[in-house]
Amino acid sequence: MNEIEIKHVFKHYPVGNKEKFTALSDINVSFKKGELVSIVGESGSGKSTLMNLIGGLDSDFEGDIIVGGMNLRSQPDKVLDKYRKNKVGFVFQSFNLIPHLSILDNVTIALTLSNVSEKIKVEKATKILTRLGLEKELKRKPTQLSGGQKQRVAIARALINDPDIILADEPTGALDTGTTSQILEIMKEIADEGKLVIMVTHSEKVASISSRVVEISDGKIIRDEKNKAYKKNRTKRLELAKSENRGEKQNLAISSAIRLAFHNMWASKTKNFLMAFGVAISIVSLIIMLAFGSGLNSYIADVSNSFTNPNIVTITKKTSDPLMSMLPITAFGKGEDENIISDLNGALEKAGYEPFLTKDDLIPGYCGISLGGMQAEFSIAGYEDAEPAQITCVYSTPPYYDENNLIEGELAQNENVDADVVEIMLTYGAYANFKTITGSSDVVGKTIKLKISVAGLSTPIEVDALVTAIVDSSVIQRMTVAYVDFDVLAYHASLHGLESFPITSYYIDTEVEYADVLNKFIMSNEKYSGSVESSLTNMFSEMSSTVSVALTIIACISLVVSAIMILVVLYISVSERTREIGVLKSIGARRKDIRRIFTSESFLVGLLSGIVGIVLSIVVYIIFVVMLKATLGFAPLSLQWWYFALAIGVSVVISMLSGLYPSAKAAKLDPVESLRHE
Repeated sequence: MNEIEIKHVFKHYPVGNKEKFTALSDINVSFKKGELVSIVGESGSGKSTLMNLIGGLDSDFEGDIIVGGMNLRSQPDKVLDKYRKNKVGFVFQSFNLIPHLSILDNVTIALTLSNVSEKIKVEKATKILTRLGLEKELKRKPTQLSGGQKQRVAIARALINDPDIILADEPTGALDTGTTSQILEIMKEIADEGKLVIMVTHSEKVASISSRVVEISDGKIIRDEKNKAYKKNRTKRLELAKSENRGEKQNLAISSAIRLAFHNMWASKTKNFLMAFGVAISIVSLIIMLAFGSGLNSYIADVSNSFTNPNIVTITKKTSDPLMSMLPITAFGKGEDENIISDLNGALEKAGYEPFLTKDDLIPGYCGISLGGMQAEFSIAGYEDAEPAQITCVYSTPPYYDENNLIEGELAQNENVDADVVEIMLTYGAYANFKTITGSSDVVGKTIKLKISVAGLSTPIEVDALVTAIVDSSVIQRMTVAYVDFDVLAYHASLHGLESFPITSYYIDTEVEYADVLNKFIMSNEKYSGSVESSLTNMFSEMSSTVSVALTIIACISLVVSAIMILVVLYISVSERTREIGVLKSIGARRKDIRRIFTSESFLVGLLSGIVGIVLSIVVYIIFVVMLKATLGFAPLSLQWWYFALAIGVSVVISMLSGLYPSAKAAKLDPVESLRHE
């Protein structure tokens, strides 16, 4: 029974202008198992084209090629892939071994594509290589072998899946005379084992040992004769093992694809590491920018929280001036305390609590700023000729200030609003002005003259003030602020016929849950704001968030550049490995398998980039922390565990996205053209 029947086969190649070149013309021939056939002819006669058609590398022809009852003409790719995987084994003149794989891996790769277990792969490959005299070369690379050894490895690879047909393209063309004889003897043994062996050759020596010679000239068969002197060897020396996987639906596993990808990457480890390092730099910038934004926001929040009390609710009126929205400068009018109480009780009721607040629960506060119509300065006894020190803000002492807020001194008391001397506190910024004027740092306990100018009042309010403390007032510490109690200020304003209204009101509650409800209401309300600290905190947090977002966007741009770099490198890699791709397709690799291998490489590049990026990020983070603490005294950086997970995820995603096009290009390569690629 014929193993291959070829009937009226024509093969044409387009040459432009709707013309075509006929490589094969009306080929009619058949082959049986156990034959050792030599197809001979001059270069360009069509013999290699016929081999490609028989091997399923090219299905674009006219006529019929029936192998084992299946017509190869116009079969879908997946059918031809399976055909090449199980039915055909290729032996090439140039060996076409994958240089970065060991001899053992070069042979087992055909089984890898069939998802055969590692144990079985190694056993079968070792057995075949041993019978071909290569048992000591299993771990060596192709570059370490002689030409004859390489060809024997190629034969072992062709035999590993127990194919019915062996196609050899000039199997001895690159070998010396002695080695040629050895290879021909092996090919004869394979045929004598019952397989169909077809050799494409120029050599008369090869043809002379064949059981049959088919000669092609100008695309036509001009001779087909049997060698009457051919004697079949009845002693089976190779004893080829049958495949356990014939007919099973087994394809390249993801784990095997990753392993192959790792071998491919390791072969070009310098290039791949440099590529991963380039991506890692972008990952570092992303992580550090996120750490900076998180750390700065945490630092601002921590500083603000250290000067607030969760039991105290601060209510201020929002201003329409966006430039001053972070500070309370608009006073509540007469009777607005009732509106405040109504709104706060409404928030409590909405949260499920009984409303209980009254006007008496509010503590008035004041903040006077020069832009808001108030300006202050102080002069110091003995330094009358010096310029008075300017005060940016006259601010009521918030009820949440306590001993923890003191740098030096004691909290102002002001038990009597009409006392001759008013007790005040200064921020560090105002204290610095005092030092500038007097040259002394001894300000606590000194009496100064405080002069407050109010818009609409021709005569400034003047009071004698005793400095009782220097206050650490968090985010406004560097501002020149004098803390004067609202009641004291209101009393002295009344002496000039002015009625004072609070700009800030406070509510103190022992129940933190009530205060929490009210603070959340105020922060989300369009009419009210919280404390100066919270307002400034929000402002700085928004600023730091904006800066962080901007820096993160820049980091993302660098990631895009990295993605383009990966795409270019992988695209070049496809060109460099075109022949390797052709070899994989010749042994049955599907398009999906090729994509899977290149996608796995993209995944490994992304994974390596992410890991390197994390290591570099930790190093850069430590350097920044040390430098910032040495210069600023604090380091607004905070690394979160999920940054590392994000880094790995982002790196892998951009690498795999970048690998989509090169993977698709590799999968679409024509196997015949790929094998011819230099």
